Amino acid sequence: MRRAGSQSVRAALVALCWLAAGCGGCKQDEAPVTPEPAAPEQRPVPQRRVGVKVPMPPGWTAQVASDGSFQFGPPGRPVLRVDLRPGQGATLPAPESLLQTVGESFEGFEHTLEQQAGGEDFSLVRVRLTPKLEDGGSGASYPALFGARRVEKDLFLCATFPGVGADEVLQASDACKGIEFQPPR
Repeated sequence: MRRAGSQSVRAALVALCWLAAGCGGCKQDEAPVTPEPAAPEQRPVPQRRVGVKVPMPPGWTAQVASDGSFQFGPPGRPVLRVDLRPGQGATLPAPESLLQTVGESFEGFEHTLEQQAGGEDFSLVRVRLTPKLEDGGSGASYPALFGARRVEKDLFLCATFPGVGADEVLQASDACKGIEFQPPR
């Protein structure tokens, strides 16, 4: 039983590293183009200031973690982690690439595909992860979400934390697909 717990912790670390580094199935973006400085007689146009809007289920809260990621879930218990990749919207991975990355990142786990979906601006896979134990058995399985959402030129990478329920994974899927920029007021 202790081994299954350490497998879940390992899975959490792999998922968080996957998000922090960007998904392995994403295409590499070209070097960003820096705008030329404005001529002295031209006034720079102020940047449009907008916030990110994530549709959360009732009772969920949002927090910015110390590593800069956004975490969503009931107070004190994160369910969904979202990482922003500014300017990398063109690297939106296909659902097949996400699934391949899950398989590569979770080598010590059986993964069963529960949903694979994609559109022009999002990709996601919902899987059930089951740790393989050293004695040949299997640990307790749990649902997980890995997704990406393109909003304008930016890319948002989404993943659920281990130990969340199936309903929470579905809610996290909806939240990831619904990420958008709030229009300025």
